[in-house]
Parts: sequence; structure tokens; C-alpha cells
Amino acid sequence: MEEPSVLDYLKSLLPGRKKIDLAAPEEAPSESPLPLNALPADAAVKPQDENRRFPWRTAVAVFLALLAQLLLEPGGRDLTSAVFLYLLSAMWLVWAMIKREWQPADLPERQKLEQSAGFFPGALAACLIFLILGFFLFSGNRFTLLNVTIWFLAIAAFLWAFWVPGRNHPIQRLGLYLKKKTWTISISRFGLLILAVVTISLIFRFYRLDSVLGEMFSDHAEKLYDVMDVLDGQYSIFFPRNTGREAFQFYLTAFISQAFGTGISFMSLKLGTVLCGIFTLPFIYLLGKEIGNRWVGITALALSGIAYWPNVISRVGLRFPIYPLFAAPALYFLIRGLRSMNRNDFILAGIFLGIGLHGYSPMRFVPIVLAVIFLVFLVHRQSRGYRQDALMNFILLAFAAFVIFLPLARYWTENPDMFGYRAFSRMTGSERAVEGSVILVFLNNLWKSLLMPFLDNGVIWVHSIPGRPALDVVSAAFYFVGTIGLISRYYKKRSWEDLAVLLSIPLLMMPSILSLAFPEENPSLNRSAAAYIPIFIVAAFGLEGFLRSIMEKFGGKSGKAIAILAGLMLYIISMVQNASLVFTTFDRQFMAGAWNTSEIGKTIRFYADTIGSSETAYVVPYPYWVDTRLVGINAGFPRKDYALWPEDFNTTLDIPAPKLFIVYEKDLESLKKLQNLYPDGITSYHNARLEGKDYFIFLVPPDRSVPISGQP
Repeated sequence: MEEPSVLDYLKSLLPGRKKIDLAAPEEAPSESPLPLNALPADAAVKPQDENRRFPWRTAVAVFLALLAQLLLEPGGRDLTSAVFLYLLSAMWLVWAMIKREWQPADLPERQKLEQSAGFFPGALAACLIFLILGFFLFSGNRFTLLNVTIWFLAIAAFLWAFWVPGRNHPIQRLGLYLKKKTWTISISRFGLLILAVVTISLIFRFYRLDSVLGEMFSDHAEKLYDVMDVLDGQYSIFFPRNTGREAFQFYLTAFISQAFGTGISFMSLKLGTVLCGIFTLPFIYLLGKEIGNRWVGITALALSGIAYWPNVISRVGLRFPIYPLFAAPALYFLIRGLRSMNRNDFILAGIFLGIGLHGYSPMRFVPIVLAVIFLVFLVHRQSRGYRQDALMNFILLAFAAFVIFLPLARYWTENPDMFGYRAFSRMTGSERAVEGSVILVFLNNLWKSLLMPFLDNGVIWVHSIPGRPALDVVSAAFYFVGTIGLISRYYKKRSWEDLAVLLSIPLLMMPSILSLAFPEENPSLNRSAAAYIPIFIVAAFGLEGFLRSIMEKFGGKSGKAIAILAGLMLYIISMVQNASLVFTTFDRQFMAGAWNTSEIGKTIRFYADTIGSSETAYVVPYPYWVDTRLVGINAGFPRKDYALWPEDFNTTLDIPAPKLFIVYEKDLESLKKLQNLYPDGITSYHNARLEGKDYFIFLVPPDRSVPISGQP
């Protein structure tokens, strides 16, 4: 007979059951000891010293992974040795798991929430009426007071029809808290740790925001002109300038420009996108907590908060961080909803998906990502008994997304070519023919993107450091460790969450991978931006497992101290490297490649504030030189394009002096023409801050007695 376990003993205590005495000698034959799960905590089979041995297999695996990734850093790259060391690391890690020296974190316990499946038919009918009416009112690519009101009524009716009220939801809890007569605030040690991690993340994201990035390029001019259109009352649903853009960033930047007093400037763009990056972080924490534990969540928050990849794409001032901003909550609420069958989570996932579709075109692939995750859930055993509820809730998610997407859906029906131009020009041969086999190009792009965290993040210098890995050494190494751990946990437990997280990485990279006609644009940090969400969660999964193995093997205060010291050391190493990448390497590289429109803008501003005016200054265009619109924006005259082509020089003869002309250092022909046109003009050579960006200043003074001094 099998020996009784602790569970058998507890069952025997119930009424009507025969009590089992674990201590009775006749119940436990001497030749068969009790199983381990029946032993008290202080009666381990192995000696205590052996249990507290250093987890050397895990440590060797981590050391080999760190060394392998170090060999993939630019400057001393040794690909063969790195691959060999990564394989060795994987073998040691598998050995450590077999010996139960290192185990991935368990999934949190699933809870089935009991709630009504009903809805309000009247509210649903009102929602459908408002949707139909709003669809027709949104014609003409304009937001108006009327169609926005109808749209909001449709959203409100939808929520009234399907939202399940409950005291356990954060919104309800906040309302109850605010109604209290007295408020009490308590912060735990873990809360203080979160506060410290968030503070460090904020420092990394805002430090030197005025100078990193230090210059705009042409895309910024396009964006700021769209922002000016908004401030002028042109409330477009889709902005067709520069091959078409969704609206979210322009309304956000317009708000920031007025609320923070930053005006039409690079800072307005950067403040908006940095805030987008910051508001992504809470959902990285929550998603990490959902597939691991709170320590996985805070580790993911810590690693992503200081990371080079999300930091750089947030500082560019373009729409890139809007993709992860809305993909993160959509993923979180879907996975949370599938784990709990909470209808409200599905609704929230749909709302964030719908808003995100107004943000950045790569977000258009997220509905496919969510559908794949839903299918992964359906084919696993955990979905038994819940498949019908899950299907209805997922349909509700799609409905919620459509309600929010409504204005853009209307524009899509009216302007399908413009709406899809950007994506289809990269996927198909509409702009440039796909070279070679489409399948081979796709597979090559997929391979490059999967290697991007370890090897090469692409060649686009305006938002990355060409040729280097997308992750720092510590994050990349633990991303490798965490991937093996997640695969191991899936192999043992067949949990759909593990497969969903792993599959989401290449799926969220698809907007970059599908650049089939322009494969040189893949991989890219911007179009793959949302992939950093699961990537940092997987990296945190590996790091948390490593530190927990140290703590469990040593035990007690010494184990905690060693784990804290190891974690802090790795975090500092990651912090130092990421700071160097963003504030030194990327900054120098970007400034070397960008044109100094801010410097030219200061020259014109000085002239306008002293002897001239903003209307009598000109910049002579030259191929591949400065965007003259950016000069006006930097000078503080954002609506002024300072371009004056050489063939139009004669048009300035009737304008009273003084006049100022900025000429590129290589454009000697235009300078000679100005000198012939204005014999009394004064030519000076401006030495720019950076090499290769000098220019001529040609001044036509009111008379020769006007001194030129104080040149900035």
C-alpha cells in the first residue's frame, strides 16, 4: 500500500473519516520511508549544508550567456564563439533545471470570476443607431462637434450595454476610496522598491531631453505642420501629408504645446512621445506579474525603464512609442481576461486596441496578434468549459475596438489607397518590385528580426545605433535564459500563456518583417517597437529565476543578501551600458549625421532681433542639405519656410535692406551670384559646432556703416 501523504492526513480530519496517525510506527514500515511531501520542513533527507550549496550550474549558464553576448558587442564581435557559448549556456541551464537547481516562476493561480453574462438590449440598440449615424457623419475626413458627440454617445451606450459593474474593479475601488471621510496611505517595502525603479526610469527618459536628440529632420517638419493645422482648426481624422499619418500624435502634441507652453517645437513632439513611453511601463509590470509574479513584473519594469531601445525611440519625437503604448494594455487585458473570463478585461483590451489604431500604422497588425493568442488559448486544455464564454467575449473585444475605430473606418472606406499606402508600399511591389522569392525574403527578414535583440538592430541611424544589438548585454543574456525557461515551463505544464508570450514576439515584429519590397529597412526598432514588451518580460523571467535560485539554495538572510547584491550589480551594469549607448554613442552618431538647422535658426533669430526682420532672411536650398522649414521652426517662426532658390534671387532686389542669406559652404555658385547681385554685401564664414556643417552668411546692410558684431 502507498504511504499516506499530508493531503491524505488532512482529509482524514474531516467528519466521518478514519483518522490517520502519521507518527504511528505500525502505519509506516521501516523499509519504506515517508515521501518527501509528508516530511516536516526541518526533516530534509539531504544534509542541510548540501541544500545550501551555491547554484553553480545556474551561475555557469548565466556567466556563459553574458560572455556570449559580450562577444556580440560591436568592435570585437566573434559570432562563432558567441554561438558556441550560448549553446553551452543552454546545456548548463537545462542541467540546472533537471537537477531542480533553477526553476522558472510559476504562473499565478487562475480564478474564474462569477459574473452576469447579460446585457442591456436597449443600450445595444442605441449604440448601433449611433454607430450608423456616426459612420455617415464622419465623411469628409473631419472631426466636428456633431459627429464627435454622436461617437461618444455610441461609446457610452456600448459601455452601458456590456460593462459589468463590480466592487472589485479598480475604477469602483477608486470611487469607494474617494468617498471615505478619512484617507490613509500606506506604502510597503515592495511599494518603495517600485517607487525607486520608477524614479530611475523617469530620470533615464527625461535626462537631457532638450539635447538628445539635438536636431530635427524632415519628418519632424511634416509633423509640426500637421500640428499647426490642428491649432488652426483643421480637425482631420487622417492626415494625408507625407504619405498619410494617423491622428493621435498631432492632437497630443497640440495639447502639449498649449498646456506646457512649448509651442510649435521639437520639445513639444519629444514630451509627447516620452510620455507615451513612460505610460507603457505600468502595463509591462502588470503583464509580467500576470505570467509570472510581482518580481517578474518589477524586474521587467526595471530593465525596460532604463533600456536603450525604448528610450531612443521615445526621444525621436515621432509616432514610434505609440505602438507599444497601446499594444501593452491590449495584450495585458486580453491575457488577463482569458485567465479570468472577466468581460470587462475584454472590453478594455478592445478599447485600447481601437485607440491604438489611431496612433501608428504598425498597430494594425495587433488585431492579428490578439486573434492568434485567442486561438492559442482555445487549443489548450485550460480553455475547457470556457470556450463559448471566451468566444463571446472576444467578439465583444472586436466590437469595442470597432466602436473606437469608427472615424478611421469611415476614412478608410472613402480613401482606401491613402489609408493603406504606407503599409502596402512596403509589403507589395506597388512602389518597388520585390527582388527574388517573396518567401525567401520573408524568411530572411524573420531571421534578422529574431536575432535583433542579440546581434543587429538595423541600419536606420535616426532612431538606432546601426549594427549593434537592440538589447544591452545583461538584458540580452537573460532574454536568452528566460526564453529557455519559458519553453521549459510550457513543456512541463502546457500553459497557453507561455506559448502566447513566445509567439507574440515575432508577431509584434511583423510590421518590420513584412517590409518585403524594402528588406534593407528590416530589422527596425520603430516598426518592431511593441515587441520589446514581451522581450523584456522574458528577460525578467530569466533574471528573476536566477536570483530566486540563489536565494532558495542559500536560504535565510544570507541567501537574500547575495541575491540582492547580484541583482543590484547586474542592474547597475545594465544601467551604465544603456546610459552610455543613449547619451554618448547614439547622441554623437546622430548629431554627426543630422543637419544643424537649430544653429542656422539661431543665426536668423539674432538677425531678426537686431538689425533685420524675420521676413528679410533667406536660406538658399542645396541638394541633401537642410530642410528650410525646420530653420523657421527653430528660429521661432514656424510658419515661415526660408527657402529662396537661386533663380529667384532677383525677387529680393525691390525689398529694402538689410537682407540676410544663408548659403551652404559647398554652394559657391550661389554665393558668387549673390555677390554679383549685391556688390556691397558682406560675406562671412560661420564655423559650425560640428565638422562638415559650416555655412556662409551673406548680409546686405542698409549702408556700409552698419557694424556686424555679436554673431552667435
